[in-house]
Amino acid sequence: MKQFSTPHLAALGVLAVLAVASVWAARSRPGRWLEVFSRLLALAILAGWVGEYVADGVEGTWSAQYGLPLQLTDAVSATAILALWTRRALLVELTYFWAMTASLQAILTPDLGQSFPSVYYFTYFTYHVGAVVAACLLVFGCRLYPRRLAAWRAFAATLCFAAIAGIGDVITGGNYMYLRSKPAHNSLLSVMGPWPWYIVSAAAVGLAMLLALGLLTDGVRRLDQRRFAHGGAELVWNQRVRGRGYS
Repeated sequence: MKQFSTPHLAALGVLAVLAVASVWAARSRPGRWLEVFSRLLALAILAGWVGEYVADGVEGTWSAQYGLPLQLTDAVSATAILALWTRRALLVELTYFWAMTASLQAILTPDLGQSFPSVYYFTYFTYHVGAVVAACLLVFGCRLYPRRLAAWRAFAATLCFAAIAGIGDVITGGNYMYLRSKPAHNSLLSVMGPWPWYIVSAAAVGLAMLLALGLLTDGVRRLDQRRFAHGGAELVWNQRVRGRGYS
């Protein structure tokens, strides 16, 4: 798929509209509809994620070398589905940090051999866009902000998943998480030096991005606290998630 082609720009447009609309609606019109919408979004992500594997099976293109769920965006999809369904603190944190880095990067620089109207166009962007929308909805819309040291926990979880992906690469000869070679399309890895140094560079840049995302939510949280201190009403949604790991 050609980067910034019309189909790619259309997917970016859908992402922007859904992310902004979901945050605005959750903040301005909290209510039970949020639970229904969250679960519908979770089902959409699941449909796109699983649908890709089904399409591989139908077309006979699935292989252990390329088709195992060992890309970080696979972990994001599973985590986002569970976070939307349960609102557990750790799941929300991982969804936020992973979606706003890995999934967003996958949307901006898609590693996709097909374009519109291929089924892979719809499956790919459904679960990638869905994960980013889920992160925006849960954190900025529902105000389920990451807890202290959440960025470091996300970094540790990323390293653990990378170790699993690396084992998968050795066993299958694949290139999960691009640990064996860089992607063919342009991405951040393109400017990070040769193998294996780009892996070290990517880890450092990834940690910096996670810490920056943590600072962003800390700033937004402080703005909300000042607003509530001046007479704003506590969100009903936040009352519903008490006892699920949030204070």
